[in-house]
Amino acid sequence: MTTRFLDPKVLARIDRLDLLARTVVDGFVSGLHQSPHLGVSMDFAEHRAYMPGDDIRRIDWRVYGRTDRLYVKEFEAETNANISILMDISASMDYGSQEITKLDYSRYLAACLAYFSYHQRDRVGLVTFDKDVVTQVPPTGRRLDTILHSIDRITPGGPGELELPLRRIAESIRRRSILILLSDLYEPPDGVVRAINRLRLRGNDLIVFHLLDPTEVEFSFEDATQFEDLETGERIPVVPTRVREGYRGLMQEHVAELNRRMGENRIDYCLIETSKPLDHALFDYLSRRHRMARVR
Repeated sequence: MTTRFLDPKVLARIDRLDLLARTVVDGFVSGLHQSPHLGVSMDFAEHRAYMPGDDIRRIDWRVYGRTDRLYVKEFEAETNANISILMDISASMDYGSQEITKLDYSRYLAACLAYFSYHQRDRVGLVTFDKDVVTQVPPTGRRLDTILHSIDRITPGGPGELELPLRRIAESIRRRSILILLSDLYEPPDGVVRAINRLRLRGNDLIVFHLLDPTEVEFSFEDATQFEDLETGERIPVVPTRVREGYRGLMQEHVAELNRRMGENRIDYCLIETSKPLDHALFDYLSRRHRMARVR
């Protein structure tokens, strides 16, 4: 599969979220199998008995030749973990300078992560939030269609914050989990890290995908105009050429501080621009999860 099939602008034309997720993940996995870096994230761990429905490509035929029994290979990344995808659906996520918004990209990524994790025999759950928790589907290994349907029905919420909803999510988690947060993190770094740290109760592992539109990173606007805050409705007249360099400096400081603070707190942080193919995020997820498995 070529990278163009992972381009979010191309994916936006696929109507069915299950088909989109399968298209991206199958292409991504095929790319991994062809990659010399496969061992980075898929180290062999053990054998288990073959079960009907297992991928026959994973059967160890050498073992079969010695024992006359079918066994498949298990890998480090296959930990049968609890995975919860936490989606920020606040109004600011409804911004997009091209064909998709941050929320669109978040939906695509969440669907791909759910599909990928489910087929690794993980239990997958979903939580959406703005200023509070909006929907919650507990982790399960049997209801991928429920997760995908819930993601497909997501619409932009209202004003957002991290503190309250993440605290309530943390209180609702009863078992150690891998928590994947998808958000534009439009709060000061101190507040972001304080809120996210609540999720580390009970030893949860955290992966944070910081989703930004390319124009939010580069501020590539040219014409003087009014900019509207999607959450408050406030309008501010701006001449982009006069503020571009200052804006870029502040954004770089914001990202660098988030990266530093989350690193200090052992939270995996990844900045993703919504113009980037989804395999970038999937590879980051897989490599980070592999590292988590080794640390455990």
